[in-house]
Amino acid sequence: MKKGGIGREKPAHVLFVAAIIIPVILLINTWLLAGSTDTMYPGLHASTMLAVLLGWMLFSVWSIRRSEVSPELQRILIYFHHLFLAAYILLAGVTTVGLLAWMLLGIVAYARSQLRGYSLSVGMMLFLTAFDPFIKPYTLEAVIVTFSSFVMAVLTGFVIISLKPVRTVNNFAALSKSREREQAEHERILTLINNLADAIFGIDKSGNVTIFNAATLNLLDTNTSLEGQSLNDVLPVHDEEGKPVDMFERIKSSRSVTVDDTLRLETSDGVIRLELTYAPIRGSYMAENASAGDDQGFIIIARDVTRVKSLEEERDEFISVVSHELRTPVTVAEGTVSNVQLMMERGKGTKKDMAESLSEAHDQVVYLSKMINDLSTLSRAERGVAAESELIDVADLAHDLYNEYSPEADKQSIHLNLELGSKLGSVSTSRLYLHELLQNFVTNGIKYTRKGHVTLKIHRDSEAIRFEVSDTGIGISRSDQAKIFNKFYRSEDYRTRETGGTGLGLYVAAKLAHKIGTKIEVKSRLNHGSTFSFTLPVAK
Repeated sequence: MKKGGIGREKPAHVLFVAAIIIPVILLINTWLLAGSTDTMYPGLHASTMLAVLLGWMLFSVWSIRRSEVSPELQRILIYFHHLFLAAYILLAGVTTVGLLAWMLLGIVAYARSQLRGYSLSVGMMLFLTAFDPFIKPYTLEAVIVTFSSFVMAVLTGFVIISLKPVRTVNNFAALSKSREREQAEHERILTLINNLADAIFGIDKSGNVTIFNAATLNLLDTNTSLEGQSLNDVLPVHDEEGKPVDMFERIKSSRSVTVDDTLRLETSDGVIRLELTYAPIRGSYMAENASAGDDQGFIIIARDVTRVKSLEEERDEFISVVSHELRTPVTVAEGTVSNVQLMMERGKGTKKDMAESLSEAHDQVVYLSKMINDLSTLSRAERGVAAESELIDVADLAHDLYNEYSPEADKQSIHLNLELGSKLGSVSTSRLYLHELLQNFVTNGIKYTRKGHVTLKIHRDSEAIRFEVSDTGIGISRSDQAKIFNKFYRSEDYRTRETGGTGLGLYVAAKLAHKIGTKIEVKSRLNHGSTFSFTLPVAK
């Protein structure tokens, strides 16, 4: 939208130009009469009046340039013109030329303030006309002539303002106010759009961009104005199969709000996935069944849904894998229990056979229980449950873990060692997440160590505390180390398979480490044990 100055319409502008012409005419008239012996101005002070008129001319030039300001200030400028003319009349007296000049200013006042402005102008002139005989020598006939001229000037001005051209000026003044309100509304809408996080832009019926917000530039990674550019140039999108999409043709065919989340856009940072919501723009007067040609344009909202789509796909994959992983132990447990039931019904099978079958079913149930616990821990971490930070005494936490898992290590005939540095201090993090992270490493160490020891070592290094769990177990091959944090991944090593793990432990550990702001480091060598470690800053 082009910004137009208020009062720039032609008729109103002509009347403002008249405010410049009036002092010029009076200046010429004063200069001519000042040298005449037959002057009509017995009290004429030529130099003073010339100074007033020159000042008025300068003010007129300045005020015409100020016609782009608000209507309220324009009205004030008009009355300043009246004051200059009043000063001139007080010096020169009420004359036909002065009355005509005043009539023109009255019309200008009407153009901006309607009858109120014209009435105020007439009132000021009436006061000057009535006051003039008291300061200048007038005969009765001169007074009558002067007042008659005043009445004729007033009536002439009234007739002129009643004519259509001047009423048109008044309409233009109303139109100026309307355009001012429209411009203000336009600016408010732009401000609102620019403060939205989603990319929003509009196109006309030809598919060219007419409006856009800052988020659009951010999405497209550009600082270049998009106004006037073709939509297909701005959004060179592809479908899921990599084929180019004529976005404007697709939008033109929409008859209502449409959401399209199958698009991809290539940027400097790679390919992003877009969700476009678009709808035709129609005036309130248009019928609901208007044809495509009646649309005034289209509004488009673009969102980068790359992360959302990735999360949805990851969720779907996760559900699929969990379902698959659960199916095997459930099937085995169900089949084993059914087999025991069948043996009992037929009176066949020894106690040893039934005990072995029930033991196998129990192992599968325990496996399911572990998986559910891991999934529960993962769910808590993802939802941020118990994520509140608290001050944790590291030494106390280490002793709690040692006391909790020493009995389990003793059952496996291995040693659980605790090595603590001096003056460890505290950390500020989630107690639950830190405990479960260390617990995961300790239990894994116990599980995969056949002989030797598992050591929980904590020491302070400057402003950080390093947590380390090492074991003398089976170790992890170099190829497996890159995959151990993947969900449901288990090494092909037969010794790993014998433990019956869920494949979720280290995946959950990586999630917990991310939640508390650290990263797990792994050092391992096959048949020589493993070391898992991470660091946390010392609490201030």
